[in-house]
Amino acid sequence: MTDLSRRGLIAAAAGTAFAASPAAAQAPSPAAPLPERGGKGADVLGPKNPARDAQDPWTLAPPATDHGTMPNLKWSFADSHMRLEDGGWARQTTIRELPVSKAMAGVNMRLKANAVREMHWHKEAEWAYMIKGRARITAIDQDGRTFADDVGEGDLWYFPSGIPHSIQGLEGPEDGSEFLLVFDDGGFSEDSTFLITDWLAHTPRDVLAKNFGLPEAAFANIPDKELYIFPGPKPGPLADDKLGGAGPIPTSFSHRMLAQEPVRTRGGTVRITDSGNFPASTTIAAALVEIEPGGMRELHWHPNGDEWQYYLSGQGRMTVFGSESKARTFDYRAGDVGYVPFAMGHYIENTGRETLTFLEMFKSPRYADISLAQWMALTPHALVQAHTKLDRAQVDGLPERKNPVVPG
Repeated sequence: MTDLSRRGLIAAAAGTAFAASPAAAQAPSPAAPLPERGGKGADVLGPKNPARDAQDPWTLAPPATDHGTMPNLKWSFADSHMRLEDGGWARQTTIRELPVSKAMAGVNMRLKANAVREMHWHKEAEWAYMIKGRARITAIDQDGRTFADDVGEGDLWYFPSGIPHSIQGLEGPEDGSEFLLVFDDGGFSEDSTFLITDWLAHTPRDVLAKNFGLPEAAFANIPDKELYIFPGPKPGPLADDKLGGAGPIPTSFSHRMLAQEPVRTRGGTVRITDSGNFPASTTIAAALVEIEPGGMRELHWHPNGDEWQYYLSGQGRMTVFGSESKARTFDYRAGDVGYVPFAMGHYIENTGRETLTFLEMFKSPRYADISLAQWMALTPHALVQAHTKLDRAQVDGLPERKNPVVPG
């Protein structure tokens, strides 16, 4: 029962696949799903939302193995309040939208070209994944060391708590950028960050003058309220924004996740980014998972914290096992957030016709998981056979190495 490390995953790629049963034979018709399965249930006589029902076939007609009461483990950013600004927008999924999400919160943000997410800082650390487009990020640390970088699709950044920073959309085919922000506290609110304009607006002018050594008249035009997102000047060359200060920060705040060589299995790929290969990211570990049609992220659990998921493309289902005979199945699509409370067993299966791509995030410096198949393979086989009633030959054939994504 070791960490699902990069070395472990590389070894896993050569392991024997743990067979997955295709969902198509059991799944309700996506065209007209009904809360019926195996002779149980009935049609809906009252009001319906057919479009929503079609997106949630396994939620509407759960497998017979679902049982008991589980908290809601799904939220769609489409249901979040959209904050519209001059130059972009933001929407968030926090403990207020998804009450089970106590460990982490997320913000989906869009900046048009040259639009700025104003200079700010917050109590929580900020981890980010660039979904589309490009942006320039800047920061300084407590020693006056500086940082500036241009980030594109698949790149990450991480700003520790209290570190002041900015984000600006760059020109390109996507007209700016769209990205996901993840914070290491479920109670985070994007509306409660410390903004430079908000602070200046609420500080007496004579104090500002004394602090900066300028006449009070110099502050006549400062905004009287926060800007948050606003159109800014077109950035020049990146080299011009790499200011001197006390020198560059010793540990980069950005990382090229897509540049990592993925661990490839017959069912898909996995890229893991944590403090081992992105040293700045001390409170959030992540994995980018791609599952081919019919494939499945194997049955597993995480010994180091809750799992916060963001679905980038495709569609899938996840059943979460919560002990005490409790289990519940949810459907997920692009733009949805999934959540798995600490140590609960689960899988994620691709139920669509295109690659299912999603991010797994953890409030932890290191990524870790425990594979059910590997646990069984590395436990005395007679004991496993007594528990499962599998044939001894089947138990003997279980893979001793993790196979994180199994084929259909």
